[in-house]
Amino acid sequence: MAMDVIDYDIYGDDMQYVEIELDPGEAAVGEAGMMMFMQDGIEMETVFGDGSAAQAGLMGKLMGAGKRLLTGESLFTTIYANQARDKRRVGFAAPYPGKIIPVDLSTIGGTLICQKDSFLCAAKGVSLGIAFQKRLGVGFFGGEGFILQKLEGDGMVFFHAGGTLSEKTLAPGEVLRVDTGCIAALQPSVDFDIQFVGKIKTALFGGEGLFFTKLTGPGKVWLQSLPFSRLANRILANAPAAGGNSQGEGSVLGGVGRLLGGDRP
Repeated sequence: MAMDVIDYDIYGDDMQYVEIELDPGEAAVGEAGMMMFMQDGIEMETVFGDGSAAQAGLMGKLMGAGKRLLTGESLFTTIYANQARDKRRVGFAAPYPGKIIPVDLSTIGGTLICQKDSFLCAAKGVSLGIAFQKRLGVGFFGGEGFILQKLEGDGMVFFHAGGTLSEKTLAPGEVLRVDTGCIAALQPSVDFDIQFVGKIKTALFGGEGLFFTKLTGPGKVWLQSLPFSRLANRILANAPAAGGNSQGEGSVLGGVGRLLGGDRP
């Protein structure tokens, strides 16, 4: 099954969205809950799995849905097909501040490995699967789990990275050490392992955890400066309902304003 060839435009800076232009008969597949708008003439169809040729038949659909369940995603995806006689557009919005990255799978060998929850949308026909870590240690101590998402095909895919994006191309044998949560995506040719930080004092008091990720080339990696887990933890730690402090709100008027607004001091 050939992938649909789609045109697109990405809008915004910190809170981006992508508009995909579909010719008559073309379709895109989107992650549940990511659709922003669609023009008249586009029909939505929720499918079990991802709707790719790799998941044809009942067993294929069950396997595809099971893989998505393992990555923490919904069992269903939504296909947006242009049933009109003219071109139509559908938009998908990023779930939190960051960048939307378009990747043509045909230019990178047909496979992309990315963090779960980062997939946004793709041309219909792209297969959404899972990529198990090669080493148990990576899964148990890497901080982001044992399973990553695998996107396969020869069409366009769009994934989301939190904060600012850094794209790096590693030469054969070149090593890059990063915080595991800062990895947005990588090519399967990049070796992915974890390392102990090396010094007990640094591990206990450095604030970066006991382990970091070691990436060894060749291949491309996409890094994100603000993993959603880090953002969520910081928000939760400073939420008054969770016992956090209202730091930076300073002055007497801040406390009076919270009282008038119904917030507890």
